[in-house]
Amino acid sequence: MAQTQKFIATGRRKTSVARIRMTPGSGKIDINGRSFEDYFPTAPLQNTVLQPLQAAKLVNAYDLSINATGGGVAGQAGAARLAISRALLQVDGNLRSSLKADGLLRRDPRMKERKKSGQPGARKRFQFSKR
Repeated sequence: MAQTQKFIATGRRKTSVARIRMTPGSGKIDINGRSFEDYFPTAPLQNTVLQPLQAAKLVNAYDLSINATGGGVAGQAGAARLAISRALLQVDGNLRSSLKADGLLRRDPRMKERKKSGQPGARKRFQFSKR
């Protein structure tokens, strides 16, 4: 029995982690057991996830099963985008230049700044009273 090819990759954004399992298929996308349109209801979030597939012109070539944890929907969409980009590199290394030109292979390093002691937040200070 022939084993179907499976490409596995991980992407991260803020506090979100997306683990992806990509197999050749018809373009079906499942995220945490739910359909793609149900999990990401707005068009900008859907476009974020589909961006690497559109750049590689492989929109309906692979079935994606994504497990996203942590953070919010925007972070999870960004994490899924990076994971899809990394999985596409495993499929075809020649896609690197087109994905890199669109900035899809860079992990976004922006994170929430930590709260400092003696302050109510990361940057905010307690109210100053002169008298």
